[in-house]
Amino acid sequence: MRYAICFTPPASDQLSLVAANWLGRNVFSGDATEPPAIRGLGIHEIAFHTAVPRRYGFHGVLKAPFHLSADMSESQLLRDLMRFSGTVLPFRMPRLEVVRLGNFYSLLPNIPCEQIQYLASAIVQEFDRFRAPLSEAEIERSDPDGLSAAQFANLHRWGNPYVMEEFRFHMPVTGPINAIDMPRIEPALRTIFEPVLREPIMVSNVALMIEEGTGGPFRVHSLHPMGKVSARKIA
Repeated sequence: MRYAICFTPPASDQLSLVAANWLGRNVFSGDATEPPAIRGLGIHEIAFHTAVPRRYGFHGVLKAPFHLSADMSESQLLRDLMRFSGTVLPFRMPRLEVVRLGNFYSLLPNIPCEQIQYLASAIVQEFDRFRAPLSEAEIERSDPDGLSAAQFANLHRWGNPYVMEEFRFHMPVTGPINAIDMPRIEPALRTIFEPVLREPIMVSNVALMIEEGTGGPFRVHSLHPMGKVSARKIA
């Protein structure tokens, strides 16, 4: 079983609902969902292209999946995440847009967001004590030979190459896409997501996600409100 600390909008948010339908699974309930009807894309084709993000659910990772250290417990993690979340003020993240990263698509802020960078770095540092050391197999799966010097140092210090200055917040909406399919997939993604991406995104919760069994799907275990009660609403 692994845990991850992420951002995802509340279950009732329109972006969450649209993303759940596209990915084929609700990250809160774990229930399967019906894919949208898209001209030129069949149900099975959508399922194929969303297989990877469907397992993880709609989210933007802040601290990548980790096994708990032997001297830590889930209750300790929950307690400290609740405490930490109360020390960080909610903020608005710039409007998200559909972006191709290599050979897959994600939702990214349309301009850099210092607050989400800070939040991710703070969470990585604050909760590293909960993380069990990586096994040799886990290190090898990170392809250490293909990493930059900074990424390699991050892998061994923080258990993830893509943290601190190497971090780039994104919310994956596809797995790898062949170049021949991109001209059909990208317009479909824009048609589906752009209607719910017209405004900045409110970041007012931190999600603890949990893996169901070894290699199973992730779901939201709990949402932890950010800031003191009096500060959780931003005008």
